[in-house]
Amino acid sequence: MTPDNITEALVAVLSSRASFEFRPLFDIVLSDLRKRNLASGGDEMLRLRVYEKLQGLVVQGAVSRIVTGTTKKYKGVGPRLLVLNAELKVLRANWNRRRRAKAAVANLIGPRRRSRAAEEFQSN
Repeated sequence: MTPDNITEALVAVLSSRASFEFRPLFDIVLSDLRKRNLASGGDEMLRLRVYEKLQGLVVQGAVSRIVTGTTKKYKGVGPRLLVLNAELKVLRANWNRRRRAKAAVANLIGPRRRSRAAEEFQSN
């Protein structure tokens, strides 16, 4: 399983005690992703992905949806978000460790051996 930047950003924002309508919540998440250079352009697709991830958090019980008339607000459920945040940190740490290990192996092999290995793979 790969780390999910959108879920990490949602959990970070919803860990506050505030409740958010979707639009302001999306703006905060988008701003956070852009600061980390993880989002550029394609706001509509990103909006759909954020909404999908948010609904997944609602189904998991990590976020509560409060409906008042036609207004929907989302608020994090503290204990569940703490557990989810810890799980995401472990997942991110494991992912980063594996990436560093792969990079170290790639550096040991060297570019010349990598290209030979790629040629052998393609010929099979």
